[in-house]
Amino acid sequence: MQAKEGGVSSTSIKINISDPLSKERRGATSKVGKCICREPYDVFGPNAVWAILTVVVVFEQTVGGTVGKGLNRALGSIAAGVLALLVAQIALIVGEVAQPIIIGFSIFFLGSLATFIKQWPSMREYEYGFRVYIFTFCLIVVSAYRLGTPVRTTVDRLYSISIGGAAPMLVSAVIFPSWASEQLHQQIVKNFEYVADSLEECVKLYLEDAALAHARSTNIVHDMEYCDGEPAFKRYTTALNSSAKEETLAKSAKWEPPHGRFKLFFYPWSQYVKVGAVLRHCAYEVTALHRCLHSELQAPQNLRKEFAKELRDASTHAAKLIRELGSNIDKMQSSSFVMLLKKVHTAAERLQNKIDTHSHLVLPKTSKELETKPSLISYPSEGLCNGDNSCDGVEFSEMKKISRRLHSWPSLEVDMLEEGHMDDHAHEVPKITGHESINALSFITFASLLIEFLARLDHLVRTVEQLGKLAKFSHG
Repeated sequence: MQAKEGGVSSTSIKINISDPLSKERRGATSKVGKCICREPYDVFGPNAVWAILTVVVVFEQTVGGTVGKGLNRALGSIAAGVLALLVAQIALIVGEVAQPIIIGFSIFFLGSLATFIKQWPSMREYEYGFRVYIFTFCLIVVSAYRLGTPVRTTVDRLYSISIGGAAPMLVSAVIFPSWASEQLHQQIVKNFEYVADSLEECVKLYLEDAALAHARSTNIVHDMEYCDGEPAFKRYTTALNSSAKEETLAKSAKWEPPHGRFKLFFYPWSQYVKVGAVLRHCAYEVTALHRCLHSELQAPQNLRKEFAKELRDASTHAAKLIRELGSNIDKMQSSSFVMLLKKVHTAAERLQNKIDTHSHLVLPKTSKELETKPSLISYPSEGLCNGDNSCDGVEFSEMKKISRRLHSWPSLEVDMLEEGHMDDHAHEVPKITGHESINALSFITFASLLIEFLARLDHLVRTVEQLGKLAKFSHG
C-alpha cells in the first residue's frame, strides 16, 4: 500500500512535469524575457552602453549642473559625429591605401586643435564638451573604419547619447528638482546673518571683564580649542569658506531655465558672487576683531567701560544694516539704505571723536613726561674713564654688568647674569608683559578695526543696490 502510494505520488509528479500547459507557460515567459532584453540591443546594437554611461556621467546634484553637462555632452557629440562622418566618407572615397592615413591624421589634428582651444579662459565653461568631442570623434572614426558603415554607427551613437542625456535631465528638473540658483540665493542670505551675528558677539565679548579676556589668552593651545568652539568663530568662518561653493553654484545656475522667482533669462548670477566677495571682505575684519579677544595684551577694564557705549552703538547699527541688506536680498526687494547708512557713519564719527577727546587715556605719555622720570641706566660720557679702570666713581666691574645687561634679551637683572646665577636661570625665560600704556594701545587696535569694518559697509551697500538693479528687484 505504501509502495502503491509512493508510486502514485511519483507518477503524479511525472505527470505534472510533463504537463504541456506548463511547457507553454515556460516558453511564453522565456520569450517575454528575451524580448525585453533583446529588443534594445536589436535597435541600438552595442551602442546601447553609451546611454548608460551618459546617465552616469551627466547626472549631477543640481538641475543646472545636470543641464550644463547634458548640453555640453550633446554639443560635443553632435560636433564629433558630423566631423567623424565627414572624415569617414572622405576616407572611403580615397581608397583603402590612404584611408588609415587620413583617419590617423584627422584624429591627431582635430584632437590637438580641440585640446588647445579648451585651454582658453573663455572656453573653460565648455571644457567638458571638448573632452566629449575628442572622445566621441576618435571612437566613431575608428568604429566606422572597422565596420565600414559610418552613417549607421554615427546615428546609433547619437540616438543612445540623446536618450541617456534626456533621462537624467528629466529626473533632475521634473521629478526631484534641486535648483542651484535657490541654493546660491539662500547661501548669500545666510552669510549676511552670520557676519552680523559675529560682529555683535565680538563686541559683546570685548566689553566683558578684562580678567576673562586675559584668561582666554593664557594658553595658546587651549585658546585655539576655545576659539574653534565659539559661535562667532563658526559663523564668520562659514562665510569665509563659502567662496568655492558660491562660484560652483553660480556656474550651475547659469544653465538653469527661468523658474520660480528667478524669471529672467539672463539672471545676474555673477553679481551674487561679487556680493559674496564684498561680504567676505567685511568678514576679514570680524576675524581680526575676534583675534583681539585672544590677544596677550588686553586693554584695562576702565578704558573699555569708557568707550562701551560708542562701541556698542557702532556694532548695533552695523549689524542692523547688514541684516537689512540680507533681508532685502531674501525678499528680492529694492529699498533705500540711506538712513541706516547715516546711522553707521554717525556712530563711527562719535567713536573717533571720543578717542580724540580722551586721547590721554589711550596714547603713550609724551617725551616731556618721560624726561621727568629717572633713567633706568645711566650711560657714562666718553673720555671720562681714567687709566685705573674707573670712570668718575663708577667702577669698571659695574660698567661690565651694565654692558652685559644691555646685550641681554629679555632684559634680566644684573645679578642673574653673574656666573653663580646663570646656571640656575638658564632654562627660565621670564614672560613678556605689556606696560600700561602698551595695553591701552591695544584698545586703539580694536577700535580701528571696527571703524574699518564700518567704512567697508559703503561698498557693500553699493554692490547690493547694483544687484537689485540688474535682477530687477521689486521696490519695497
